[in-house]
Amino acid sequence: MMVKLLSSVAALLLTTQIHAESATAPTPSYLMPLAEKAVLTDLIRVNDQLYVAVGDRGHLLVSKDSSSWTQIQTPVQSLFTSVYFSDEKHGWAVGHDATIIATQDGGQSWQLQQFKPETDKPLFDILFADANNGIALGAYGMFYRTTDGGKTWLDEFHLELVGADDQEYLKELQESDPDAYLEERASVLPHFNRIYQHNNVLYLIGEAGFFATSADFGKSWTRHTEFYNGSLFGLTMTAKNSLIAAGLRGHVFRSTDLGQSWQEIKLNHTATLNSVLTDDAGNVYLTGNAGTLLVSQDDGVSFTSMHTPDSKAILNAVAVKDQLVLVTEAGIRTLAIKKPE
Repeated sequence: MMVKLLSSVAALLLTTQIHAESATAPTPSYLMPLAEKAVLTDLIRVNDQLYVAVGDRGHLLVSKDSSSWTQIQTPVQSLFTSVYFSDEKHGWAVGHDATIIATQDGGQSWQLQQFKPETDKPLFDILFADANNGIALGAYGMFYRTTDGGKTWLDEFHLELVGADDQEYLKELQESDPDAYLEERASVLPHFNRIYQHNNVLYLIGEAGFFATSADFGKSWTRHTEFYNGSLFGLTMTAKNSLIAAGLRGHVFRSTDLGQSWQEIKLNHTATLNSVLTDDAGNVYLTGNAGTLLVSQDDGVSFTSMHTPDSKAILNAVAVKDQLVLVTEAGIRTLAIKKPE
């Protein structure tokens, strides 16, 4: 099973059809000799012979062994924030300018599906159930869906994701002033930072402690009571079915009942945490700003610092055998997995 590992670019930085055309034409990315040392924000292990990383200026790199990387040109120079593959051939990346690009040949070439710089809003994450059905989401509650592999993307608004007070306000505004309703609707939702799937359930986290779940691939949602008043950027399920969520200022939370209740895990770190991931041995890792890298060997009950060579922000990582492959603000780094000091 492929696991999507999440990063937080946000820490750095009714339905209408959406087409790739925009008033501003995109400029293809430049092939740079030091692209693997530039800002990289997310990566995925598609299989043991395919790894894909994305980052600033439209940079996208592929590797067959997670150590030697080749840059692939993309149709844009937007900052990419997330990459996802539904299988060995079909993949997508999203980013600033509400950009979506796609590949059908395992990352060797990429085509533009959406580019909307006029929105001045970034997409933060993307998830596909299969090669056809996917969701892309981002700032101010942006939510797009495709059922044809991204040939068309539909803009969706889910009233159930709005806070209770704002729901009533929007309903009244829709009846009294439809134009104002559409304008208000564009900013009433929080930033959707990351979406994560475990079994048939989607978990959505975001700004101001936003947390919601869906059992029908996002067609309907349940918004849960906030358990933290800051932004959440990373989420994963451990091997023992504990949910671990992480975010601003070193805040980490653990749930053993699929998100119904949460307990805060105290850390001796205050750096913003960008992603949560696991390895085959069941260890849980947190990556963060200022070179923060933490590991848990007890299912997320406690975490211990791992040594990193510098203070560069770590946006995400994948575990490969006895190593962690990191994407950082200074490019790709490889770190041996050792027992906590």
